Amino acid sequence: MSTMWQGCLAHTDYFEMRSSGGHDYGVWVTTPPRYDPAAAQAPVVYVLDGNWAVGMTAPLIVTQLDPMQSIQPYVQVSVGYAGEEAEHWERLRNRDLVPPGEPIAKEYIDAVEMGVEAGMMTREQADAYLAELSDSRGDMFLNFLTDDLHPRIERDYGTASSGHGLFGYSYGGLFSLYAWLTNSTFFESIGAGSPGIVGADSQVFARLQAMGDTLPATKLHVTFNDREILGDMAVYQNLAKNAATFLHRLTSRSGSVTSALMHETHVTGLQASFLSYLRTCRAR
Repeated sequence: MSTMWQGCLAHTDYFEMRSSGGHDYGVWVTTPPRYDPAAAQAPVVYVLDGNWAVGMTAPLIVTQLDPMQSIQPYVQVSVGYAGEEAEHWERLRNRDLVPPGEPIAKEYIDAVEMGVEAGMMTREQADAYLAELSDSRGDMFLNFLTDDLHPRIERDYGTASSGHGLFGYSYGGLFSLYAWLTNSTFFESIGAGSPGIVGADSQVFARLQAMGDTLPATKLHVTFNDREILGDMAVYQNLAKNAATFLHRLTSRSGSVTSALMHETHVTGLQASFLSYLRTCRAR
């Protein structure tokens, strides 16, 4: 498997790992061109939804050699699912990327039902998809990244002891906000692309209010897409509206927060959002 991925994605290794919570994950590790940890150690950028995102984000590691806007060196670690579970990554991500206790918005349920009516998923698949949301464990997945996976990456790839980043998109973006709101100092910067704040009662608002006036020191970069706002799908309209509301509630507080509007749809915005995060939070 590792040989196959090295053939498809330059400087990329692949391995599988079981979390302390008993779940299996596929992990792609992409090192910078000419990376030599003995000479200079690079921090890690963790990218979520690896089964979908690795092909669009890992090649951007060449931005570290861009003479017009160079990005600080980083080792990219993309995390997804392995074996037969890789076929069900869209369902399993609901378990791992959504914070525990997050309300399930009606607009999200309606979007799933539309998928059934359009023949994009079966009734059984839709029920399983929604079932993962009723027992979401973003807290366990965050612990897997920081406590289980990172020590192995640090040991095997000689990475730096600080300066790490996290990037997630859609529900991955919601997870990124959740990680930021935990006020952990593990990540130096976090990118949240089109964060999946589908409902106005999302717990990210309550968590933000509970923090008071002082925001985490970790840099936060939030993006969303104009086609989400201007389109006719309620689930995406609400997502963009709530992301903007979240940003508005940060303006009067001290913290390192930036944002950008992408000219994309929800599906096509991942790569543009990741590049925006690199340029904003990890430029030389």
